[in-house]
Amino acid sequence: MPVTARGKQVGISPKRVRLVLRAIQGMQVVDAIEALRFQPGPTAASVAAILRSASANAENNNSMDPSRLKVVTAYADQAVQLRRFRARSRGRVGQVRRQASHITIVVDEHE
Repeated sequence: MPVTARGKQVGISPKRVRLVLRAIQGMQVVDAIEALRFQPGPTAASVAAILRSASANAENNNSMDPSRLKVVTAYADQAVQLRRFRARSRGRVGQVRRQASHITIVVDEHE
C-alpha cells in the first residue's frame, strides 16, 4: 500500500525541485536520503525532509519496514505565486513573482 507525504508551499520553484526529484525516483529511501545529503543547495534539504516524513508515515501508520521502502513517485506542482513589485527607473515598476511548489513523494515496500 503506497504511503504519501506532501510539502505544501515550499518556497522553491517547481523547475528546481523537479531536477532533484528526478534523481531520487525509483531509489530505495535509505539510498535516496544518502544521495540528497551530498547535493548542494536548499532544494535537496527540503526534499530530504519530505522523504524522511514519508518514511516515518510508512513506519508508524502502516507498520512497514523502513529498510525495504522504495520511492515510487516523486513530483512537484506549481503553488501560489507571491507577487511583489520592484522599483525600476523613471518611476516605473517591475513585477517580481516568487514561485513556490507543492512537493509530493510516494513510497512503498518492494520485494
